[in-house]
Amino acid sequence: MSRLSFLFFSFLSLLFFHGNAQTGISVSPPRLYFESGNGTSNTQKVTVTNVSAKNSLDLAVSLGDWEYDGKGENMTYAPNTLPSSCASWVSVKKEDNYFTLAPGEKKDIDVTITVPNTFSGQLPVHTAILYVSQMNPVDDVDHKGAHIKVSVRSGIKLFHKLPAAGTKKLEIRNLTYEKSTNMVNLLFENQGDVWTDGKIYTDFVNTGNGKKTSLDPVIFYTMPGNKREMNIPLPAGLEKGKYTASVMMDYGDSNSLELGELSFSYE
Repeated sequence: MSRLSFLFFSFLSLLFFHGNAQTGISVSPPRLYFESGNGTSNTQKVTVTNVSAKNSLDLAVSLGDWEYDGKGENMTYAPNTLPSSCASWVSVKKEDNYFTLAPGEKKDIDVTITVPNTFSGQLPVHTAILYVSQMNPVDDVDHKGAHIKVSVRSGIKLFHKLPAAGTKKLEIRNLTYEKSTNMVNLLFENQGDVWTDGKIYTDFVNTGNGKKTSLDPVIFYTMPGNKREMNIPLPAGLEKGKYTASVMMDYGDSNSLELGELSFSYE
């Protein structure tokens, strides 16, 4: 088990650069979403680009599992480790398992998920990671001038749902103020049967003078059954006083809002 930080597994571009060699791969899109029932297949396309200026890359495709921890961080595992894994359902063409890209070259890969005819599991959604890994480390120099070998790996999250899944429901379980850290602690749960993403908006209203301070929205991602803790720091420079904190979770249309309020004293 390992923790895959956002520095290594970027949701935006999955673009990796190392040292002076500027060796990297870009994989787009960073997430693939599939829907299919028993015995049927669904295929999505990813584009792999060698962004290196001078290095050819020998690349291999492999699979793994992942899940979110209680803070929303990514935890990664060997394939077929988790009950929610669909790694064994994933396939690519034989010629796409191992390939070489020249500097600036790109390649499209078809990723297919096929649900077994005999599948009878209770989970409505399943996940996996498809890795694209460099197999030929290249020469580089670290910040101290020492010669090193560098290789890169990029990952794409795979999401699969059965056709019946589609209920999105979030519930705020608790909202508290922790004086020792000057943070509002939000506890919420994904009670739906499908992945649910959205933004959290937080406002602080000084009940003495009516002044409102708003934080920038925070993006969140959840899977069914996830129980999440989020620590929301008080705004910098907030004046002392009595406050009402309002937290709104927006995860779709006007019917997909979850609201919570908390009164506290900031002394």
